Amino acid sequence: MTAPADSVEMLRASIAAVLGEDAESVSVSRGEVTAVLRADRYLEAMARLCDDPRSRFEQLIDLCGIDYSAYRDGEWTGQRFAVVVHLLSISLNHRLRVKVYCPDDEFPVMPSVTKLWNSANWFEREAFDLFGIVFEGHEDLRRILTDYGFIGHPFRKEFPLSGHVEMRYDATQRRVVYEPVSIEPREITPRIIREDGYGGLH
Repeated sequence: MTAPADSVEMLRASIAAVLGEDAESVSVSRGEVTAVLRADRYLEAMARLCDDPRSRFEQLIDLCGIDYSAYRDGEWTGQRFAVVVHLLSISLNHRLRVKVYCPDDEFPVMPSVTKLWNSANWFEREAFDLFGIVFEGHEDLRRILTDYGFIGHPFRKEFPLSGHVEMRYDATQRRVVYEPVSIEPREITPRIIREDGYGGLH
């Protein structure tokens, strides 16, 4: 259920006041408030969102990375990588989406917010593993979903769908071995069925 427009606008104004010049924008879309933060003020702004009595976001409920490189064929001129965080205030009963763009496309680095919200720990590890975004100050930043010897970051747009290597158990060596992928890369285009009566539908 969408919150009333006036309460969403009040939240937008309140968040804008809390963040001040640390926010590049605070906007409303589809009944949700999104704050885009300055990268150089990310940690300070997040601490304010956590502690300020007007915002009081006690919980970080999600954090993920985004790779915008595929958008550059169109009108996108911004940074390639972004971090998106969803915050929840239980005491004030409101939510906020926070977005921050990593300043360096070649080596994306952002401060860790694990000192503010413990729940960011695994989310930041996941964003590091899948997108290669490094979270400075994270106490245990290592891969969480891929194998120990995995090379690359599978959610980056240039990463091949089939990966770079495949693994199998070698009985003669009595261990798992890695080899180049034997499947040729190909584009997968969904097949659209248009025959009359397909699947018993008329």
